[in-house]
Amino acid sequence: MHKIIKFLLPLLAFFIVVGFLFKGLYLDPHEVPSPLIGKPAPVFRSPVLGDPSSTFDSEQMKGKVWLLNVWASWCGACREEHPTLMKMAKMGEINMIGLDYKDTDVDAQAVLQSAGNPYQKIATDVLGKVGIDYGVYGVPETYLIDKTGVIRYKQIGPITQDVLVTKILPMVRALQQ
Repeated sequence: MHKIIKFLLPLLAFFIVVGFLFKGLYLDPHEVPSPLIGKPAPVFRSPVLGDPSSTFDSEQMKGKVWLLNVWASWCGACREEHPTLMKMAKMGEINMIGLDYKDTDVDAQAVLQSAGNPYQKIATDVLGKVGIDYGVYGVPETYLIDKTGVIRYKQIGPITQDVLVTKILPMVRALQQ
């Protein structure tokens, strides 16, 4: 009996580990759970891109549903999502604020000049302090924030047309009511 238990325990442990690994194959890596979902968005005040004497204060967005899109000129995935952001801006359904993350004004402005600017305002985060407060893993990341300043959704990675249509827009419309 003792030999059977010595054999079955490692086998059972092996199958449990395999089960967890198998389940992980079906998880979406863009849906990393964020401890900030359902909690107040960190308040910040940052210089505005291209006008360091002017600041963006996130408190200005109270009473509005808005997206905070963290991006950078050096980010390839950010350029991938840029056409979708431009479509969102043309739709006019959501207030979109950019957070230029660990970037230079010159490089960021060059990207926006060539690809277009979908943002109502762009705050800069040269040192990454705002990104730390938001728990940014990498760029792009986007946060949907409700009228009371609570984070309702976090998108890790580029916003695709599918994510826009199936997740973001329905949530925005529900939150705006």
